[in-house]
Amino acid sequence: MVTWVFSEEIEGLPGSASLELLAKARELGDATVFYIGAGNEAAFAELGAHGATSVFHLDADDALPAAAATNALADLVAEQAPSLVLFGMGYTDRDVAGRLSAKLGKPIVSNAVDVAADGGPVRITNEILGGTTRVITELSAEPPALVVVRSKAFTAEAVGGSAPEVIAVAIPEAGRSGSATVTERHAQPSEGPDLEAAAIVVSGGRGLGDGSKFEMMEELAGLLGGAVGGTRAVVDAGWVPYSYQVGQTGKTVKPSVYIACGISGAMQHLVGMKDSGTIIAINKDPDAPIFAVSDLGVVGDVHTVVPKLIEALKTVLA
Repeated sequence: MVTWVFSEEIEGLPGSASLELLAKARELGDATVFYIGAGNEAAFAELGAHGATSVFHLDADDALPAAAATNALADLVAEQAPSLVLFGMGYTDRDVAGRLSAKLGKPIVSNAVDVAADGGPVRITNEILGGTTRVITELSAEPPALVVVRSKAFTAEAVGGSAPEVIAVAIPEAGRSGSATVTERHAQPSEGPDLEAAAIVVSGGRGLGDGSKFEMMEELAGLLGGAVGGTRAVVDAGWVPYSYQVGQTGKTVKPSVYIACGISGAMQHLVGMKDSGTIIAINKDPDAPIFAVSDLGVVGDVHTVVPKLIEALKTVLA
């Protein structure tokens, strides 16, 4: 089975989501990457190390890439006839996936957590009703199957593959939809581990009371070498930036340890963290839904428990 993975370059290297998708593509058979970005030897070597045998490379320069990428990908799909095209949850991924679906007249399944074929029709597992129910969708349409996969559904793993064959793709005509250009780029500064890659995540919710209390989260995360997250409610309240948001409309995390402080456990949040290795919840409400998914629950006021935990850690690490 030939599976293609969509990959967008981020800071000179393939995005982490595409490396996760390559793990599944390798499992299904031959893995090819459609890569957009400037491209370089290190980026292509990274793709090869994760199992890509060939890479179609499109450099859109300063143009917004979705329109041109869709046209180029549509032409290649018609010519090469892959069985499956996988996209991540990035903005460009979803933009191209939607455009490609319309252009090819093919259905698309989103929010997937697994993909299987076994020589027959492609079967996609996804979650509905806030992650409480899993549904398997079998596609009867002619290939390729188009699937958007949730972050952390698969684990990226380098397998030591050789450098892939790189095929340059010319920028196709995209009309007015391809005329927009990027005039400026801004990277939001951050400190500490990346939230999606961190082994330990400390998250705060409305139970903290106000935004200033996130200093406790920062201090606790710093002592543990972890990253800080938050719920949609605290992001909407302006306590922390959107980059902190964990949940259905934020980031999906899968750390070894997830510490939920003052988080009630709304389904929207649980979807983004329920697959963490060990979940520790601190909440003064013994009936809070967060305890239903927790491995360890502390019923108590977060303003008392967390400072005591910080004090204990400082003593141990002194």
